[in-house]
Amino acid sequence: MAMIVSRLRISIVSAGLVALTAACPTVAQRPAGYPRSYDRLIADAGVERQLRIYANADRAEMVPVVAAFRRRYPGIAVLYADLGSAELYRRFVTETRARRGSADLVWSSAMDLQVKLINDGFAQSYSSPEKPALPPTAVWKNMGFGVTAEPVGIVYNRRLVPETRVPRTHAALDALLRRERRAFVGRVTTFDPLQSNVGYLYLAEDMAATRDTRSLMQAIAATRPVLSAKTEPMLRAVAEGRQAIAYNVIGSYALARARTDPRIGVAFPQDYTIVTSRIAFIARDAAHPAAARLFLDFLLSRQGQGLLARQSLWPVRTDVPARRLPAAQARPIRVGPQLLVNLDRVKRQRFLRDWTAIIATGAKTR
Repeated sequence: MAMIVSRLRISIVSAGLVALTAACPTVAQRPAGYPRSYDRLIADAGVERQLRIYANADRAEMVPVVAAFRRRYPGIAVLYADLGSAELYRRFVTETRARRGSADLVWSSAMDLQVKLINDGFAQSYSSPEKPALPPTAVWKNMGFGVTAEPVGIVYNRRLVPETRVPRTHAALDALLRRERRAFVGRVTTFDPLQSNVGYLYLAEDMAATRDTRSLMQAIAATRPVLSAKTEPMLRAVAEGRQAIAYNVIGSYALARARTDPRIGVAFPQDYTIVTSRIAFIARDAAHPAAARLFLDFLLSRQGQGLLARQSLWPVRTDVPARRLPAAQARPIRVGPQLLVNLDRVKRQRFLRDWTAIIATGAKTR
């Protein structure tokens, strides 16, 4: 099966992988400002001729990014697997431990799982020439690199929730759901942290931000919410009017949908907005490490960040033109070992038991 998208040919190679190729010039050029030694890395990548990526950035969003990368570095075939975060984690670990061919570059929105993989020795160190342009919170041990800065927000149906009633803070959402509970019964949706790793991460960050989160969860529970393992069912349900509000939806997906669907709106809470990042690392056992380094550097470059911004993947760099939240509003999740706390088995079990007691027993699950 094949199709043409933005001059980029996409053909199925194996389960979950597609080869991304494009018409390119014949000579790769070292980026301006990079050291001369980078020429050796480009040459090594040219010998490797291939790059395998496991990621959960939508394949369609990555088409222009990969096309630009291949124009800069011709001759490198990019095999791209678009996987759910949990599937990505399991597949990469299973293949690596079995010494089967796996990803060279791993890039996921499941920040805690990415940090765990790095902490467990699945990544290799790399001092990217782009590191000085990144916020200190975006890099850990020269292994984990936060590539995006994506806010988590509230999605609403414009007909069911007029602009004058849209909650602009967490407290306002709590008050709205309590005041008009009957109107919102069965009309609120959010992630189920029992099924969604990112949903668990966002809820844990909410709990860390303020003790008032428990009150908000109780208000949501009273509406008998629909719980989801994925973003797409929530966005679709809000657009179709089956739900009025979706809470804790990753902003990049919501904004992309809102651009083409006038039925939905997106709000980022003004008291605080969680800002998450898709973390990338180069696999310890990468078969094509030079090509992986080139692609990581490209993602972090001004050009790569600008391309991501056009796809609603807000860039982590602050020197790239893009929409941003006020600093006082943004609550970025730091790339680092503190994310491992969320994966502690005892803490996770206690947290999820508490969640179930508050909300899940009365909720419908999709």
